[in-house]
Amino acid sequence: MITYRIAKKKHRSLDLSGTGAYNEGGRWNNAGTYALYTSQNQALAALELLVHVEESELPPHLFIMTIEIADTAPIYEIKDADLPKDWRMPENIALKTIGDNLLKGNKYIAIKARSAVMPNEYNYILNPLYPDYNNLVKVVGVEDYDMDARLL
Repeated sequence: MITYRIAKKKHRSLDLSGTGAYNEGGRWNNAGTYALYTSQNQALAALELLVHVEESELPPHLFIMTIEIADTAPIYEIKDADLPKDWRMPENIALKTIGDNLLKGNKYIAIKARSAVMPNEYNYILNPLYPDYNNLVKVVGVEDYDMDARLL
């Protein structure tokens, strides 16, 4: 399976460690839980970046990472019935608890979850602590990306 992520710095375009989410937390994890947020396509990766940063935080050049996840790697899909009614609200504690439990349980290399930005599309939250992660997840491409100024 292929997923995408946008890095703001060239040296971060090969980083699969999940330390950013570990330090700051995210929709599906609290600070202190490693996670790497990726998207099913490049457009969704761009939208996810835009909703999480201010224009002043965006460098003039970005980098689109193409990340391959081995087809044999187990992925947990969040079912719609398991989503709380207010799942699209920022800082939803229920989502963070679900994500923390799944990530720390180490049974899955990733969580497949609906995007709050584009609910009919999916993000994949990777678990960098999953056994054999470094052999099952690889950056297979990095492209320069100059975001269209109209998006800002």
